Amino acid sequence: MKFPIVTAFCLLCKFGLSQSLQLHYDCRHTVDPSLNSKNFTTLYFEYFKNQDSGTAFIKPGSFLLKMQADFLGEKNNMGKFYMQVSQSFRCWTPKIFLNVQYSGGLGITEPKQYSYYITNTFSAGLAYPFQFRHAYFASVLNYKFVPYSKPSHDFLYTLYWWKGLWNYKAELSGDFSIWTENKNHGDDFTKDLHGKTFYFFAEAQFWCNVIKNFSVGIKVNMYYHVLTAENSFKIYPAIAIRCKI
Repeated sequence: MKFPIVTAFCLLCKFGLSQSLQLHYDCRHTVDPSLNSKNFTTLYFEYFKNQDSGTAFIKPGSFLLKMQADFLGEKNNMGKFYMQVSQSFRCWTPKIFLNVQYSGGLGITEPKQYSYYITNTFSAGLAYPFQFRHAYFASVLNYKFVPYSKPSHDFLYTLYWWKGLWNYKAELSGDFSIWTENKNHGDDFTKDLHGKTFYFFAEAQFWCNVIKNFSVGIKVNMYYHVLTAENSFKIYPAIAIRCKI
């Protein structure tokens, strides 16, 4: 599970409004066949709107909607769906924003009885967008609530980045997130566990524009404790195409 969240954020802060449709071919079986039964495709849809203007007391900032569908099921059917929604706003002059987020989803397994929910997660905190050496960043620190049978109260930190290259014919973008969660979720499987688990997720992307609104690229996903409870760091590459609509 990720947070996630979403590597186009800083780019879209620059251009104000964007929608993109992305198709990725995930090569994780090729690089780690012991943990992954096959490679698969993933479809992403991202919508972003940046509107930090106006004279109203509450000034809305960036809005982000991301949906992800992994076609890893039998006969390449959809096996996992994930959604994230984020909104920021401020009521003051300094450009430090309040940020609220929701994420959740579900997964289908073979055999079906092991299917699962990606548990609803609710987050709130502060976001600070900034520029450094012609690159765009957004730093977000949130309180995170996960309503397990034994709820988990934690922190979630995410840093987003974006930089245009060669007169914006290419892009470097990405994000990384760190957070904690209770080991004990209040169910039979985890009831004897104690303490917190530390999680790390990152996604780095490189895109080259081919024709107007159409790009090809690569993405590298990095995981620690996200896919497995073992203390192992996983790196999985993907090749991708993107259409901005």
